[in-house]
Amino acid sequence: QVQLVESGGGLVQAGGSLRLSCAASGSIFSIDAMGWYRQAPGKQRDVVASITSGGSTNYVDSVKGRFTISRDNAKNTVYLQMNSLKPEDTAVYYCNAVINLRGTSSRYSYWGQGTQVTVSS
Repeated sequence: QVQLVESGGGLVQAGGSLRLSCAASGSIFSIDAMGWYRQAPGKQRDVVASITSGGSTNYVDSVKGRFTISRDNAKNTVYLQMNSLKPEDTAVYYCNAVINLRGTSSRYSYWGQGTQVTVSS
């Protein structure tokens, strides 16, 4: 019914930048909150940043001032601009979206497939 497809991960040197994108498609009526999470090897998946449908944002302390989350509601897409990357940012990054399905009163949380971000020192 709904797919979230991520892109933009890769290998970058410390201090570099990457931009992640996540596009939602399918039977979408509207999208509430969207967010980015990350999971490093051997660790749990943690939230990095989130954005409401109205554009209010929140960030984990470790990325404040370096990462920027944004969304294009017309394209059902959320972005994560990552600057001044550090080796500790290395992880698989997942997008998440809370989606109201078209033609129903149902609302579900969906996940992307994940994209690897590797920051070398």
